[in-house]
Amino acid sequence: MDISTMTARRPYLFRAMYDWILDNELTPYIVVNTTIYGVLVPAEYVQNNQIVLNIAPQSIGQYSINNEQLEFNARFGGNPHHIVVPMAAIEAIYARENGAGLGFEDEPAYQENRPQETKKNTSPFKVIK
Repeated sequence: MDISTMTARRPYLFRAMYDWILDNELTPYIVVNTTIYGVLVPAEYVQNNQIVLNIAPQSIGQYSINNEQLEFNARFGGNPHHIVVPMAAIEAIYARENGAGLGFEDEPAYQENRPQETKKNTSPFKVIK
């Protein structure tokens, strides 16, 4: 089977790395590309089209993950927000304490989610302003 027709590896590697970081009693952080279709995050915390999110169980609520996206509730500056991060938007997961983690390469399954210079992002979700 050609790799371009296979399902994306990212959700599987993400879950394994998340569990590994937690099993080692460290704090998992993710780097999110906010230009990707479907990202829902507070705009005031976005820098250079990226946001870094603490996804430790004690820092978030109602965490839900599947092969397409992860969702959770979190507080930013004391204000509650519902966060949606498509798997295509996760660029890395790492442990805050020592930087151990994994960066994700672009995969054929996510090509359609990448913004193109000539195509405006028509996401149903917007960065919260």
